[in-house]
Amino acid sequence: MTKILIVEDDVPFGTMLKTFLIKRDYEVELVFSGLEAFKKLKANFFNLILSDVRLPDTSGLDILKQVKLENAGTQVIIMTSYAEISMAVEAMKNGAFDYVSKPFRPESILQTIKNALTHTEVQPTVEKRPEKTQRTDSLQGTSFVKGVSEAALKLSDYIELVAPTNMSVLIMGESGTGKEQVAKSIHKQSKRADAPFIAVDCGAIPRELASSEFFGHLKGSFTGAINDKTGHFEAANGGTLFLDEIGNLSYELQVQLLRALQERKIKPVGSNNEIQVDIRVITATNEDLAQAVKEGEFREDLYHRLNEFSIKVPALKERKEDLMLFAEYFLEEANAELEKNVIGFTESAIEAFKNYNWPGNLRELKNMVKRAVLLTQDDMIPLKVLPHEIATASQSNTETEYGLFKNKNEEQLILDALEKAGGNKSKAARLLSIDRKTLYNKLKQYDIKL
Repeated sequence: MTKILIVEDDVPFGTMLKTFLIKRDYEVELVFSGLEAFKKLKANFFNLILSDVRLPDTSGLDILKQVKLENAGTQVIIMTSYAEISMAVEAMKNGAFDYVSKPFRPESILQTIKNALTHTEVQPTVEKRPEKTQRTDSLQGTSFVKGVSEAALKLSDYIELVAPTNMSVLIMGESGTGKEQVAKSIHKQSKRADAPFIAVDCGAIPRELASSEFFGHLKGSFTGAINDKTGHFEAANGGTLFLDEIGNLSYELQVQLLRALQERKIKPVGSNNEIQVDIRVITATNEDLAQAVKEGEFREDLYHRLNEFSIKVPALKERKEDLMLFAEYFLEEANAELEKNVIGFTESAIEAFKNYNWPGNLRELKNMVKRAVLLTQDDMIPLKVLPHEIATASQSNTETEYGLFKNKNEEQLILDALEKAGGNKSKAARLLSIDRKTLYNKLKQYDIKL
């Protein structure tokens, strides 16, 4: 049986991850410090190490170096936060198979684990790349709730219309509206349904590793390239490549992506040979890409290549008729995951649901239902277990489009967001819960120059 060691000082998260992997037939041990990890590694062999990059007594990088020194065949996946991307890059250079950004759902790391173990079992060469069929698991267990509202029916019609074609689709919508689920639904209803669906978060790929992530690399092509790596394009060959947060791609990568889409050929980093690929590209964004094109931040030719057909996913506040349909669905999911048997929601809880504006959309609803199921001791979810902002919502609570800017210190709020985002205007706009166009207007209003 495959043995995995989890090194994580966040006890609840580590325990949840351990339970999840045990249920998938892995033999798992969990430790909460570097010292415990080193003891385990001396006494046992592990096929895979999952380590947080920051630990109370050492660093995940130290564990990585020790593992690679004593047993180069053991794969290491580093868990890190978005603020620690530089450490993740350092980990890759020191031999980590991959890194994952926290917070994440356990299901999202499962494919990375499988890929790492494949590299362990098969010494990779140019001729022996992981089979693309090994990537299809990412679709298992996914469902698409259609809804009954007019907006939901229109969305379903568009999906059914474009799915059988090979057209590139641009999915637009606020964060948390379920854009990836729409992409998966398009794939499952397409002629490529039995081929891989590869989802990529463009906002989480460091600039230094972007070409390798998309197009792969050969062993020795750069410092840290200790194995051949299959890129996302080749992994998706024959199937669908889903690029989330496409607006975050650097200009350089936009050029490379356009060339790959036009020629349907890729060249791994360090290779002189081109690989023919047959993929359908679906992209998603919560930004106004057309505006980004006008402002010179996104290539117009790439925009038109990706936008052969566009779909707007409605916000939850625009489809209130679907609200309880989704709530019931998430209730079933939470019951199964938490091994509980909550039947439904009290009338007061339902009323609060309907009065709340759900700025975080389906993602917020799902997280809230799961939390409520965990806290509920009875058959029905009561009002008292709901978060304060939801429990106290009333019909008189009307959401202004940019409620944040009711604050008289809005100039300082903007400056703080820009500092946190490292000057990235798209990220700053997301931190402020506004669109980029509004941020630009505010920058001009306050004469803020970057």
